[in-house]
Amino acid sequence: MLAIAVVLLAAAACAVLFGVLAPRRPRLPKDRRRPGDPAVAAPFARSGGALDDAVGDVLGRHGWDQRLAAALEAAGMRVPAARYVLIVAGVALGIAAVLALPLGVIGVLIGAVAVPIGARVQLGLRGGRRRKVFANQLDDTLGLLAGSMRAGHSLLRAVDAVSREAESPTAEEFARIVNETRLGRDLNDALDQAATRMRNEDFGWVAQAIAIHREVGGDLAGVLDEVGHTIRERGQIRRQVAALAAEGKMSAYILLALPFVVLGILFVTSRDYVARFVESPLGYALMGAAVVLITIGAVWLKKIVSFKF
Repeated sequence: MLAIAVVLLAAAACAVLFGVLAPRRPRLPKDRRRPGDPAVAAPFARSGGALDDAVGDVLGRHGWDQRLAAALEAAGMRVPAARYVLIVAGVALGIAAVLALPLGVIGVLIGAVAVPIGARVQLGLRGGRRRKVFANQLDDTLGLLAGSMRAGHSLLRAVDAVSREAESPTAEEFARIVNETRLGRDLNDALDQAATRMRNEDFGWVAQAIAIHREVGGDLAGVLDEVGHTIRERGQIRRQVAALAAEGKMSAYILLALPFVVLGILFVTSRDYVARFVESPLGYALMGAAVVLITIGAVWLKKIVSFKF
């Protein structure tokens, strides 16, 4: 039975991954395609399109498509939400099939649970790194905006210059702002939305300064210089606080990892001693209490070493 389950999991993983990674079906009718376009889509392409549509419908009915799309966008991954779900599902099935032989049902559970959780954590980490890079580039971005304004360019031309000359992810965000304004959206709304999307309070100040300048006029380049100076000072204080809190964070990581390290050592050296926890209701109760206490300790340590200013 286990071998049959492994074969079925492997086949399902291959089907999902082939259907997802195969070329997509052309959306134009046959009479409107260019001569070089394929006349008939491959079977895997048709199945992949059907899988995308089915998963997209499920995500849309539950309201998950917009949240997942926002998370992918924040992480800088240009993958449709339905396609990402299918890729994660295929990887989970493949890992479950690989781990099913040595670990049995536990391996299947690891593949089915750990892979989606890992994918969600990876999205959050990539989004956090991208926002951090954007915040570190904001000082140079304001300098580039102020320099373009002093050179005689308009505000929109200065924003377009940043989208072409800055590094990622600033260039991508400003390119989106330029595209939105070309489609008729107000510049202030596009800037506010970018600040919300990047969760950057400093850029929100920049958007407010630009909005006030568009209403009352004045020297926008000088205003941007002053805002940039304030942001530089805040960044310096933030880095000092991060350096002072680094020791506390490392201590927190060690304290949280210590119970699991001890458990791993005991599992290797004295497996019978660890097995007693799963042989009686008292053992399960103690493990549950340990999980609760570790969770409380993790939240407490996070509050101690985290600062908001």
